[in-house]
Amino acid sequence: MKKIAVAISSDEGLESPVSPHFGRCPYYLLAEVEGEDIAKSSIIRNPFYHAHAPGVVPQFIKEQGAEVIIAGGMGGRAIDIFLSLGIEPVTGASGRAVDAISLYLKGGLKGASGCRDDEEGHHHHH
Repeated sequence: MKKIAVAISSDEGLESPVSPHFGRCPYYLLAEVEGEDIAKSSIIRNPFYHAHAPGVVPQFIKEQGAEVIIAGGMGGRAIDIFLSLGIEPVTGASGRAVDAISLYLKGGLKGASGCRDDEEGHHHHH
């Protein structure tokens, strides 16, 4: 059993569109998967939607017990934080959450890699 979190932009469950941003999204879908099947899923509200600070969302996702986070995109710093928490960040997802999960389980979505600048992300311009 593996727990996957997906950043989503509406509360339609597995039908929700994947959010382009892992942290600035109103909801997360938590799916428990066995093999390539979704055993069950639930929606949680993102408590940090309006108060987005570095590190809080990865910690929150970890507290949900998720081993994977799927989103449209995320910055290198966030990727590094997820990796340090033992969570696999997966980016480049779009469309419905259920399709992104299924694509990931089939190996079609690959993990993201942080931009490897070791000076704590001084080169990120937002």
